[in-house]
Amino acid sequence: MREGFTFVHRLRVRYAEIDGQKVVFNSRYLEYADVALSEYWRWLQLADLPEWRAMEFHVARAGVDYKAPFRYDDEFDAWVRTERVGTSSVTSRIELVHAQTGALHTVIELVHVNVDLAAGRSAPVPPAVRDRMLEPR
Repeated sequence: MREGFTFVHRLRVRYAEIDGQKVVFNSRYLEYADVALSEYWRWLQLADLPEWRAMEFHVARAGVDYKAPFRYDDEFDAWVRTERVGTSSVTSRIELVHAQTGALHTVIELVHVNVDLAAGRSAPVPPAVRDRMLEPR
């Protein structure tokens, strides 16, 4: 386990994800975060909440702190947690850790905003969704 986290999802670097320097191309880290966050939300069983199905999240901010590169065939663990739920936004933290060495390679912070598509503006995160995202597991 990793302190402060209860969810982890393992991934492996595929050949198509590396660049000419033989390390993972920088944009791929956000793809890893997207996969890990989707698995985390599945683990939280958010789709069981009727309110969730009516929500539409858009990424408002993405921050990536590259500490060390991953290389072809590296296995790594994506540790995910909800950092904060605001009125209409959710902040998530994803830490990518080498599966064999335990070294922290990347820290990603994503801020998603719930959007009312018809109105074209942000919308509150429903209480049931907020509670599910923040409940300890």
